Formats: sequence, C-alpha cells, structure tokens
Amino acid sequence: MKAHIIRAYRWRAAQPALTLSGIVLASFVLVALLAPVIAPQNPYDPLQLYGWDASSPPGTRGSGGFVYLLGTDGLGRDILSSIAYGLRISLTVSITSAAVAAVIGLCAGVSAAYLGGWADIVIMRIVDLQLSLPTIMIALIAVVTLGPGLDRIILALIIAQWAPYARVARGVALSETRKSYMDAAHLMRLPSSRIVLRHLLPNSMGPAVTLIPIEIGHAVALEATLSFLGLGVPIDRPSLGSSVASGFQYLLTGQYWISLFPGLVLFGLIASINLVGEDIRRRLDPRSRAL
Repeated sequence: MKAHIIRAYRWRAAQPALTLSGIVLASFVLVALLAPVIAPQNPYDPLQLYGWDASSPPGTRGSGGFVYLLGTDGLGRDILSSIAYGLRISLTVSITSAAVAAVIGLCAGVSAAYLGGWADIVIMRIVDLQLSLPTIMIALIAVVTLGPGLDRIILALIIAQWAPYARVARGVALSETRKSYMDAAHLMRLPSSRIVLRHLLPNSMGPAVTLIPIEIGHAVALEATLSFLGLGVPIDRPSLGSSVASGFQYLLTGQYWISLFPGLVLFGLIASINLVGEDIRRRLDPRSRAL
C-alpha cells in the first residue's frame, strides 16, 4: 500500500499540468459549494443589487460597503458572486445530466445486446442517427422543444448525451454474452431480469462509466453555449454562459471585465475537467493503461 502511494505521488509530480488541473478543479468545486458563504452578494436577490453600481470596474467600493474585486455587470451584480453561483449551476447541471445519461445509455446498450433482433437494430439505428448529428444541434432542438427552465436544460443535455454510453455498453455487452457464465445462467433458467441486472449489466458498465468525466466537461460547454445564446438557464440565474453573454455588448465600450472573468473561469473549468477526466479514464480503462 505504501509503495503504491509513493508511485502515485511520483507519477503526479512528473505531470505538473495534471496536478495543477486537479487543484484548479477542486478549487472550483469548493467555491461552488461555499458560494452562499464566500460570495459578498446574492445575485438572485434583487434587494442586494444596487443599480447605481452597474458596470463598475474591478476594485470599486460599492454602496453595500464591500469592494467589487472583479467589478459589476450591467445590472449591478458583483461579478465574483455571479461566478461563484454560476459555478454551482454549471456543475449541478453537468454532473446530473452526465450521470442520468450514463444510466439511460447503459440500459439501452445492454438491452440492445441482450435482446438482439429488431430491438438491437432499432436502438442502435437511433444511436447511429444521433451520433451522426452535432451534439449542440440536438441540444438546441431539445431546448427549443422543451422550453426554458433549469430542469428542462438538464433533460435536453441528457437527450444529447446518452448515445455514446449506449454504443460503448452495447459493444462490451455483446462480448460478455458469449462468455461461459452467461451460458451457465441460461442453463440454470434464471429470469432474464436477473441475468441482465445481476450479471450482464455490472460486467458491461466499466468502459461506459469511464466516459462520465469527459461527458461532464462536454455538458459544461453545452450549458454555457445554450446560456450564451439565451436558451439556457433563466435570466435571473447568473450562469457562466449567461454572464459572458451579458458583457458581450459592453466589450466595445471598454468594460471588458463583465465577460472576461466569467470567460476565464469557464475556460479553466472545462480544461481542468477534461484533463482530470482523461486521467480518470486512463486509470479505469484497462485498454488505455496498456497503451
């Protein structure tokens, strides 16, 4: 155990970019969890907003008695507070949608492999059709169809992201169905539900689960893109994408801070999730470790 910990520490030390990404991601998660405590202002509460402080540059002392370290937006919301609460929304939406999409994709892929026949053909043709289209296009169609709202954004991301899990799970499940333990289960006349839930699904979910960290980063980018286009979370909830969009019209007037700081945080969040997620995938996927 001690030797394993020493090897892991040395391996981390040899990859400073990955170590830095882990620290950045942990910091973002901590800020999101402690947003109500560390944020000087609640951007959801109109009573805490001061309209005369709108578009104040970084370092300005506001009417509330505290300093706007990163400035304010056009509505007088503290940029730092908006970022802290925006991180909560981005992480909540992305983690929830990726987890639910993984469950749906796993069930669909394993069912297609076990049932075979027309069920396999129908499920996999739907998967192929969805994977042939850009993910952002599917998300846009889903959002326009479902309408605005945080729960509908999560549902739209689930619809846009379940297909990769289904394809991976189906490929693994097909190889598992040919193994001896599956033949033994059929010879024992076990119910199909028990064979799938107790044997096939647990042995098929490993490679598909390794996609979750990567898909969380994709979900963050999708949510930010939808919010930037005005189709994401409601306007009274400052997400990272909507914060960048709110300052876009002020860029030519020199008020760069409204879009710059949320944009930098969004970039750092996506980059750190992707790097850490790729590391997790390599550790969990035996095929990646063998490369």
